[in-house]
Amino acid sequence: MEWLFAIIGLILAIPVGYILRILTSDEIKYGRVYFKAIIIISIIASIISLFLPLDVILKKSLFSGFLFIAIVSFISWWK
Repeated sequence: MEWLFAIIGLILAIPVGYILRILTSDEIKYGRVYFKAIIIISIIASIISLFLPLDVILKKSLFSGFLFIAIVSFISWWK
């Protein structure tokens, strides 16, 4: 059940990314390098969060949160 909420949250990252791409078109032109950095750092942090000795719920929250950021950034950056 907890993974269901995480998957729904990650699916919601797709429309959020498209909305941000529309609303921030000027910033995306000048900040493409930063979007790449955010995507890479978020993916690395999500993988690292799986191996940290934390509670299972905290691991899932960190993992899905970092992946949400990576998906939103990727969709905003990608044309």
